[in-house]
Order: sequence, then structure tokens, then C-alpha cells
Amino acid sequence: MKKYWKEFVAFVMTGNVLMLAVAFILASATKQVIQDFVDYIVSPVIGAIVGKPQFTNTLKIGKGVVQYGAFITTLVNLAMVGAVLFLIVKGYDAYRARKTAAGEEPEEPTEEVVLLRRIATVLEARS
Repeated sequence: MKKYWKEFVAFVMTGNVLMLAVAFILASATKQVIQDFVDYIVSPVIGAIVGKPQFTNTLKIGKGVVQYGAFITTLVNLAMVGAVLFLIVKGYDAYRARKTAAGEEPEEPTEEVVLLRRIATVLEARS
């Protein structure tokens, strides 16, 4: 049992798994921030401009009720969340471009690129 525990700990502590866990938790928190921004800021502003931004349309078929209005509301919310995410990414890209242009953030090659350059150097030295 100790062997499996050690293997599990080694697996979890590898960079990829740990980074994935951090990304997942951060994404979950970011999702909540964006959802609250849409719910409490964007939706009320849209509601003030064009009216209540919630659809309550239903269709009754026998004893069943199809709430297609709720689905339309979900689609509108998806569009608003997508727009907010788009603006966040555009802002981040502009920030990175300014930092790179100002020379504050040098473009460093990835670990894979460094390794490939070393391999290329060794191969050139052999030929």
C-alpha cells in the first residue's frame, strides 16, 4: 500500500497535474466572478435600457410545460459571458503587447525549444 501511495504522490506532484489542478480551481473562481459581473452589472444595465432581460415564455403540451423562455435566457447569458470573456482576453493581449513592446517582458524560449537547440548544436558539432 505504501508503494501505491508513493506513486500516487509522485504522480500528483508532477508539474502537469499540479498545474491542471491550479488552472481548474482558478477557472472555477474566474467563472464565478464573470457570472456575478454579468448577473449584477451587465444584466441590470441592459434591463434599464431595453427592459427586463429575462424571458418567461412557456409552451404547454398536455400536462408538460416546455420552458423555451428559460432556454432563450440561458443563450442570452451565454452571449453576455462570452462578450465579457472576449473583452478580458483582448485587454490581456493588449497589456502583454505593451509590456513586450516596452522591453519589460523578454520572450524566453520554452524548455522544449532550449532542448531542441542543444540537440541541434550537438548534431552540428558531429557533422
